[in-house]
Amino acid sequence: MGRNTNYARNILLNDSDFDDDFEITALLALEEERLERERASTSHYGFVPGQEKDEYFVRKRNATGVLGLSSLQKMTAALRMLAYGVAADFTNEYVRIGESTAIESLKKFVEAIVDIYSTEYLRSPNSNDIARLLRVSESCGFLGMLGSIDCMHWKWKNCPSGWKSKYIGQSREPTIILEAVASYDLWI
Repeated sequence: MGRNTNYARNILLNDSDFDDDFEITALLALEEERLERERASTSHYGFVPGQEKDEYFVRKRNATGVLGLSSLQKMTAALRMLAYGVAADFTNEYVRIGESTAIESLKKFVEAIVDIYSTEYLRSPNSNDIARLLRVSESCGFLGMLGSIDCMHWKWKNCPSGWKSKYIGQSREPTIILEAVASYDLWI
C-alpha cells in the first residue's frame, strides 16, 4: 500500500469487476478510519496548554489573511525573558517578535499561569494543609516542622555594576542567596 492515501477510493473507481459488498464496505471503512486518524493528528497540532483560558495565545489571521505570531513564539519570548532575564527587544533576534509584543506576551503568560495554578499552588496553606504537613513530619520524627529550608548562592550574571560590591561573596563574583522551603511532596 505504501503512502497511497486514496487507496480505497482508487480501487473502487478503477476496478469495474468489484461487486462484493463486503469488500466495498471494508474498503470504505478503511478510508474513513484513515481520514479520522488524519483529522485527529492535525486537531492537536500547535495546541498549547492554557489556550482555552486566553485567546491571546491562539494563532489568528489578520485582516489581510496573513497568519500572525504563533503561540510558540509568544511563549518562547515570555519564557526567555523570565528564565534568562533578557530584555524584551533582545527576543527579536531569536524568536522574531517585536519588543511591545514580547512585553504583552510576558504579561499575558504570567496572567494565564496565575489563573491556571493559583487555586492549588499559588496560595497560602490552609489549616487542613498545615495539619497534613505536621502529621507527615511528625511520623518522620520532626515535631512541628512544616518543611525544610535550603539556601544556596547563585552567580548573578546580570548584576548592575553599581551593586556588585554589595553582592560579592567568597567566589569574588556577585551572587544572590536563593532560599527555598519545601515540604516532602514539594507542595510548599
